[in-house]
Amino acid sequence: MKKIFFYGLFVVFGISFSIVVSAEGDAEKGKSLYQVCAACHGQHGEGNKALNAPANAGQNEWYVVRQLKNFRAGIRGADPKDIFGAQMRPMALTLPDEQAVEDVAAYIVTLAAANPPKTIEGNIEAGKKAYTPCVACHGENGEGNKSLNAPKLSNQHDWYIVRQMQIFKSGVRGTHAKDIYGAQMRAMAQMLTTDEQINDVAAYLATLN
Repeated sequence: MKKIFFYGLFVVFGISFSIVVSAEGDAEKGKSLYQVCAACHGQHGEGNKALNAPANAGQNEWYVVRQLKNFRAGIRGADPKDIFGAQMRPMALTLPDEQAVEDVAAYIVTLAAANPPKTIEGNIEAGKKAYTPCVACHGENGEGNKSLNAPKLSNQHDWYIVRQMQIFKSGVRGTHAKDIYGAQMRAMAQMLTTDEQINDVAAYLATLN
């Protein structure tokens, strides 16, 4: 579970000291809050292509928290061309505060990783080769890396991977002044110069489920 830290300064007998009290996101509270999300993302976080909702089950908890906060703050989903991000932003705002964000993320992490159907045709071997530069951050198995701010890519819908790569390339995502990590990804997305390469990478990532 993700830890939330509260700092306090106390003075006893003229000596000052600080303590750190940690609290976890409450998965039970998160389960209740997630019911709004389930309408699109599915009761088990499996996602739904017809509703343009990616899988969130199996995703790194810290990444879920960051993206929900970005949606709430208008860092993501504010671009007029980001139609599907714009749909997600008001949903993120239904969470009353940041603790609720932490609670939902704590619940999502309890859901078994999705195993989405393959919908994108691509050259898997070519995709594996094109994915090589991505390994440094996202991992050989697409598992993600918190220290490098790289989310998990495996166990995600291939059509969603394609869409995100396309909007990073076009500047619909990753150009907001406060989207530091999105800006990093936008630069990397430029390495895939054709739609064919994007499809190939998505097809390869789908094998890592």
